[in-house]
Amino acid sequence: MSLSVFALTGAALVGLGVYGLLARAHMLRRVIAFNLIGSGLFLFFGAAAARSTDVDPIPQALIITGIVVALSTSALAVGLVVALARSTGKAYLPDDEGGA
Repeated sequence: MSLSVFALTGAALVGLGVYGLLARAHMLRRVIAFNLIGSGLFLFFGAAAARSTDVDPIPQALIITGIVVALSTSALAVGLVVALARSTGKAYLPDDEGGA
């Protein structure tokens, strides 16, 4: 499979994530959209690193580190959304109550 397909898929994931982050008011959907942006960036970065002829372990190490950081950040974000929902009864920020 061509590396351009991976790069275009990564760009599409980033676009979908930005749309979801801006268009959705529910906090869990925003967390998922943020994860889509991160996954798209990892895929795009991996495709860009695979284009070089030399074997360079730094991009793979950065992607693996980024995945671990993204996983821990997602767990923290979901915990904050759960705390917000328990304290207010809603998973929306006060400014976003009008939107769905």
